Amino acid sequence: MVKAVFFDFYNTLCVWGQPLEVILQKIAERYRFEIDWERYARARENLYADASGSDPTKHSLFGTMREIVESYYEFIRELGVKEHIGQITWELLQSEHSLFAAGNAMLYDDTVPTLENLRDAGFKLAIVSNWDTPLDPLTERLGIADYFDVIVASHDTRVLSAKPDPHIFNYTLAAIGVSAEETVHVGDTYEADIIGARNAGIRPILIDRDGSQIGRWNEVTTIQSLSELPELLSDSV
Repeated sequence: MVKAVFFDFYNTLCVWGQPLEVILQKIAERYRFEIDWERYARARENLYADASGSDPTKHSLFGTMREIVESYYEFIRELGVKEHIGQITWELLQSEHSLFAAGNAMLYDDTVPTLENLRDAGFKLAIVSNWDTPLDPLTERLGIADYFDVIVASHDTRVLSAKPDPHIFNYTLAAIGVSAEETVHVGDTYEADIIGARNAGIRPILIDRDGSQIGRWNEVTTIQSLSELPELLSDSV
């Protein structure tokens, strides 16, 4: 019997208002430099590996913040920009990264109706996210904090564990008082969410909003909208 539903945060419940490419193009026009999009593809891959992949057990919260800033600085350099690199870095951070641009976060249309449905059906709800700062202030700003029994971020000093490490899931299970067998986890990335949930003995559900992973992970229950969850779980209460 399923009693609890865990959710990833970014690209599951929430998305940023504008893609990085759009934000960067605006900055490039303002500072009058051309973007080499082949160079951009390589730089972006490095950016996301550096900016969000830090090990929370090896970096303090402030160390992580410094690492994020440095990774965006390197990203701008890798694009071949020669002037005003520091200033452009700050402009990009203020438009693109959650640490500085929380106001750009937007909930998906299916987020609140699904959370209300599941809460009213008696499920315990939690967020389990690889996130480099505590998530409570952002979820409060978005108006969804009260739906959750606990909100768990990887770099929170009380947790210090990132998916797919099972500790972040086990911490959440203990916090709301359910077993792994009584829980499902919904997320958009195979390694962090699917493998991570399985490592903790939790049933994973992949959300594939744009259909880009259809047929890729045949052994995984897959949905394209959170609105599919209540019916999927209706026989499990």
